[in-house]
Amino acid sequence: MTDDKDVLRDVWFGRIPTCFTLYQDEITEREAEPYYLLLPRISYLTLVTDKVKKHFQKVMRQEEGSEIWFEYEGTPLKWHYPIGLLFDLHASNTALPWSITVHFKNFPEKDLLHCHSKDVIEAHFMACIKEADALKHKSQVINEMQKKDHKQLWMGLQNDKFEQFWAINRKLMEYPAEESGFRYIPFRIYQATTERPFIQKLFRPIASGGEVHTLGDLLKDVCPGAITPEDGEQKTQVMIHGIEPMLETPIQWLSEHMSYPDNFLHISIIPRPTD
Repeated sequence: MTDDKDVLRDVWFGRIPTCFTLYQDEITEREAEPYYLLLPRISYLTLVTDKVKKHFQKVMRQEEGSEIWFEYEGTPLKWHYPIGLLFDLHASNTALPWSITVHFKNFPEKDLLHCHSKDVIEAHFMACIKEADALKHKSQVINEMQKKDHKQLWMGLQNDKFEQFWAINRKLMEYPAEESGFRYIPFRIYQATTERPFIQKLFRPIASGGEVHTLGDLLKDVCPGAITPEDGEQKTQVMIHGIEPMLETPIQWLSEHMSYPDNFLHISIIPRPTD
C-alpha cells in the first residue's frame, strides 16, 4: 500500500465529544448527572461505554438494571455500526457534544441486535474483516494468518493501540506488485433518508481499460442520485470519517487509508444542511 501514515493516524485517533444522559423515565435512587466521554470514531459503542454504564448504574434501583442501549433523537443506535458511521449518518450537522440518551429498559428488539458480551462484537468484527478480504484477495491473506494475528487485530482495536493493529492490518491492505489494486473494493453506502440498511455490490478499483476508478465513479455506478441531482441543486453530502472527500479521489487509495478497522469503507450519504 502507499504509506500515508499521517492519514492512517488521523483516522485512528478521530474522536467525538459526547454527552450521555439517562432517559427521563428510568427509575433512579437519585438524579443522574450527565456523563461526558470522547468516543473513538473507529470503535463500537459497546466496546467503549463501560464507564457510562457504571456511572448510571450507581443511581439505578437494583431491580431496574437490564441491557443498556443508546438512542439519538428517537433513533436507536446500532452497536454493530462503528461510532463514526453512526455520528456521520445521524448527527454530523448538529452541535457538539453529541447528545446520546441512555436506556436500561424497553430494549428495541425490532431495531437492535442483542450484545451480551464483547465476544459478540469480536465475532462481528472478524466476520467483516474476513468478508472484506474475500473481496480484496479471495480470502488468501486472512487465511494465511495465524489465530494470534486475528487476535492482535481485535486487541489492537479493543485497546486503542494503533501500532499493534496496523502491524497486522498492513498485510490486509497490500496487493501484488503486478496488480494495480484490490480485486474488489469492500464498501457499504448508507443513506440517512432510507430504511434500507446499506448498499453493497462488487466494484473494481481499476476499469477494464486500466483507468483508475474514483469515489465519483463508485457513486455514479451504485448511488447516482448522491452526486447528480435531478434539479441541478446538490442536496446531499458524501461523508467518510466526518469529512467530504473529493469525488476525484481514487477509490483504491480511500480503501487503503479511510477504511474502518473492519476493512470496509463506510460511506454516509446525508442531507446537506440548508443554512
